[in-house]
Amino acid sequence: MEDKISFQSGDLKIEGLLGKGSSRHGVVITHPHTLFGGDMYNVVVESLVTVYQQKGFTTLRFNFRGAGKSQGSFDQGTGEQMDVMSAISWMKEHHDIHDIDLAGYSFGAWVNALVSSREIDVGRLIMVAPPVAFIDFKDVKRLPGLFLVVSGSEDEYAPPEIIRELLPTWNPTARLEIMEGGDHFFFGHSSRLEAILNERL
Repeated sequence: MEDKISFQSGDLKIEGLLGKGSSRHGVVITHPHTLFGGDMYNVVVESLVTVYQQKGFTTLRFNFRGAGKSQGSFDQGTGEQMDVMSAISWMKEHHDIHDIDLAGYSFGAWVNALVSSREIDVGRLIMVAPPVAFIDFKDVKRLPGLFLVVSGSEDEYAPPEIIRELLPTWNPTARLEIMEGGDHFFFGHSSRLEAILNERL
């Protein structure tokens, strides 16, 4: 069960969905590229929400600025980083949850990585299909919280071979899970994705 909420990101009102968990742990979950139809109802985002809720986490997914009913417009990842940090702050202030993971899919994974590079106070970072062959990750340096990266073996936007080369720079202790036969959109692989996430979390 999730409730509709909203929070401020600068001058913008951002819409989201909050699922209250049974533990003191939380997670902020981000969606794929707004200009390509990405929003918080994406099926991969749904899978992340499902697994985290099964683990007792309070989940907060939201629409980046310019997506759905969130105010503003697409901002090339800059304003979107503010949206993520505002979501984290809102969860801490309104629900007294301070152990917060970041989990994102595709564009959302990139934005989360940029936020995590700032060494803000978050727990684990989980990236699903970080689009390293589509978006320049040069500003993503050390990611001390990076825990898990999941990509499909047939993903042309997040090729496992490129991710494997970047992992030592990001975090050599992070685990890379490659889903055999999966593409960037995980069509027909949602159950397998959820099984991997469930096992690793």
